[in-house]
Amino acid sequence: MSGRMLSYQHIYHAGNPADVHKHALLAACLDYMVQKEKPLSYLETHSGRGLYDLGSAEALKTGEYSQGIDRLRESLAPASPYLRALRQIEAQHGPKAYPGSPLIAQALLRDCDTAHFAELHPKEFSELCAALRGTGAHCHKRDGFEMAQALCPPTPRRGMMLIDPSYELKDDFARLPKIIAQLHRKWNVGVIALWYPILTTHAQTTMVKALCRAHPQALSHEVRFAPVRSNHRMIGSGLFVLNPPFGLTEAAAPVTALFRAVE
Repeated sequence: MSGRMLSYQHIYHAGNPADVHKHALLAACLDYMVQKEKPLSYLETHSGRGLYDLGSAEALKTGEYSQGIDRLRESLAPASPYLRALRQIEAQHGPKAYPGSPLIAQALLRDCDTAHFAELHPKEFSELCAALRGTGAHCHKRDGFEMAQALCPPTPRRGMMLIDPSYELKDDFARLPKIIAQLHRKWNVGVIALWYPILTTHAQTTMVKALCRAHPQALSHEVRFAPVRSNHRMIGSGLFVLNPPFGLTEAAAPVTALFRAVE
């Protein structure tokens, strides 16, 4: 079964508040990890197309970015690695370009690092390959969880994985603690980051409690925000990080402050 519904396309949600939270913490993780000279591996299970046009009909239809990156950008710290990545992508692709996590990662990774991106949706995969052309990244048109199991532990062994499902599959919340445990056993030194939505239905609660019980040393960081549209069920964003890089707790503090400032 696919790790992402083939109907899901992130262009309708690109740049929303959850993206800002997830991408700011991702950039903080990678910015710290690349300070060491040793090469690293970076893996993503649900990559999307990698690059989004916030002026597109799809993005304008929902307007979710207006409550996210448009609203929060001016409050980002000038030295933020996330802001640095945003500026780099905009310089290359124009002021309406918004990078998904693959391009944020590529903006921060070095030539010595190895990156693997999985995406199953045919159109999204094609766009992903185009966005990453010339970077040396490996694009996989396959189920992201299958890719993760197949590649772990990766070479180089030092590195990070981002797991970012759409949660449109009903059993994602139930099966993710087991998947995380399997990957952690295979790759016990890897930084494994799981993004999850905070929903009005509390569908995420049991999963998060199970993860915290199983991995008490992990970092669980959550922010809250107003629904981006009337009757929208997502009211916050969470990132659960196994083997969090040194200093991530401190780096997450400005992200917490960013969202509290606009509550």
